[in-house]
Amino acid sequence: MPDAATALSLVALDREGLAVISAHAQNSCVKRGEIDWSPGRKRFVVGAMRYDWAAAKLGRHERVGAALRFDRVLRVSQIGMAPASEGAAQNLLGVTFEKTDSPSGIVVLAFADGGLIRLEVECLEVALRDIGPRAEAQACAGHALTKAEAD
Repeated sequence: MPDAATALSLVALDREGLAVISAHAQNSCVKRGEIDWSPGRKRFVVGAMRYDWAAAKLGRHERVGAALRFDRVLRVSQIGMAPASEGAAQNLLGVTFEKTDSPSGIVVLAFADGGLIRLEVECLEVALRDIGPRAEAQACAGHALTKAEAD
């Protein structure tokens, strides 16, 4: 479990809030086996090892276990995602939202290898929460740590 004083916990209900969550989730390592879609609950959850950008500013280069949760999800589709059996982590580049018939819209999770996950949502309701553990930052598939991340 991460230290409560440094654990990140964010909620977004609009595009601007999602941009903040996306920035904190950028370069997260995601394994297919850590992605869960629960249609009955209209919930989509991504478990990840999030690069801790705030810790990096203090000279610590760490990843922390995090959960990225989307509620009110009606449909999930994907393209170019590696099968769960391959086990390699994919690098999450960012998350975006476009309204279709307000407040409904489309959330897109984009990965470095070109894979995309598309969520059709009733409205935007997303949370990012650190759940631990912390570990020294390592690169994940499709992304080598940059000098800024490693220094």
